[in-house]
Amino acid sequence: MVDVQNTPAVPPTDYGGDERAGYLFAGGTMILLGWGVGVALNLVLHHMAPAGGLTVAGIWFGRTVGTYAWAAAAFGFVTGAVGVGLLAVGRATPKGRLVLPGSDY
Repeated sequence: MVDVQNTPAVPPTDYGGDERAGYLFAGGTMILLGWGVGVALNLVLHHMAPAGGLTVAGIWFGRTVGTYAWAAAAFGFVTGAVGVGLLAVGRATPKGRLVLPGSDY
């Protein structure tokens, strides 16, 4: 007799793939977008703007750095910091085989 309350509907499977690849890719992407775009590009565009302002991709950048620009820079800084945390988790995770999702091996 089998107790169905303690039996999973689908048995758990461990594919043995390398989850570090996801951590490293996500961490690198978050650092690039957070510190590269959110902080560096944001503040550089404000610094380079002429007296009348500068429009890039429909967004107006003035000479002064306002509340929205500081909020975007702070959000970018936090995003980059989370990316560093993901890189640390990825480096601490045991290495496995790198396989494409959904492939049998």
